[in-house]
Amino acid sequence: MKMRTTLLAAAATLPLTLGASAALADAHAGECGEVSITEMNWASSAVVTAVAKFLMEQGYGCEVNTIPSSTNPAITSVAETGEPDILTELWVNAAPVYDRLAAEGKVEPLTEVLSDGGIEGWWIPTYLAEAHPELTTLEGVLANPELVGGRFHQCPDGWACKTVNMNNLAAAGTEEAGIETFVHGSGETMATSIAAAYGDEEPWFGYYWAPTSVLGKYPMTLVDVGEFDAEAHECNALDPCPDPELSAYPRGKVLTVVTADFRDSNPEVTELMRNVQFTNAQMGEVLAWQEENSASAEEAAVYFLTNYPDVWPNWLNDAAREKLAGLIQQ
Repeated sequence: MKMRTTLLAAAATLPLTLGASAALADAHAGECGEVSITEMNWASSAVVTAVAKFLMEQGYGCEVNTIPSSTNPAITSVAETGEPDILTELWVNAAPVYDRLAAEGKVEPLTEVLSDGGIEGWWIPTYLAEAHPELTTLEGVLANPELVGGRFHQCPDGWACKTVNMNNLAAAGTEEAGIETFVHGSGETMATSIAAAYGDEEPWFGYYWAPTSVLGKYPMTLVDVGEFDAEAHECNALDPCPDPELSAYPRGKVLTVVTADFRDSNPEVTELMRNVQFTNAQMGEVLAWQEENSASAEEAAVYFLTNYPDVWPNWLNDAAREKLAGLIQQ
């Protein structure tokens, strides 16, 4: 309760500060120009985008347009149109188009925006793993489909993980083992399905990733599906993959990427985005607060800005730090 009260007080004063900063930013309008940045359709990415948008607008005088997207549509858009300028939380392990664009010099990776990397895989609730240790391996799951509810919870359309899972599921033979694939309509329904399972300690088996508020709130156990095979994983990222073979996910490289044109025309904002980086612990805390308070991504950004005053000012150049001095001193 104390933390909530403190944050609400900070959120109440922040808009006043932001208003003053906005006026100052307006005085410097045109220094940056228009910037387009992705807002991927999952929670941590939305927070990254909200924080970056605030800093670009208030610190650098940019006019920022957020583009709702997800991994493959975003990188495909860059390949076909050169837009958007900035892609953040790009999980590149399952995005082969990114490798080609990077090799051609059309995009530049700026930083691993999640400094610890991302963890992807197939999970079961820890209470299920404790009751049935045999389910901690894929072989055990396939031999006992009824214990996981006979269902695999699959990623929504447009998510790169959906293609990788589809090929891995075919290689594993889950359908033949009696496990149906259920495709969720959104990340929110995936999260809700885990919460619902936990409420009744029901079986659950499916894909998820970290850092997320969900895995922070609901202990889950990663199912051992075997070793990571780079060649197999590369094929599994294709739709269709001509010969799917089972492979674990690698440690996720989660990048902020800019187009070469934007990098050349906006070096200061490019440098800012090179510095915007969160640990999994920081992001997990922000996401847990966001969920507990039913907050928006913008409110979660306020939470981060007011609770990590020793982190984000170091991302700014001197001019931006001066513009935001009032907020930094809070």
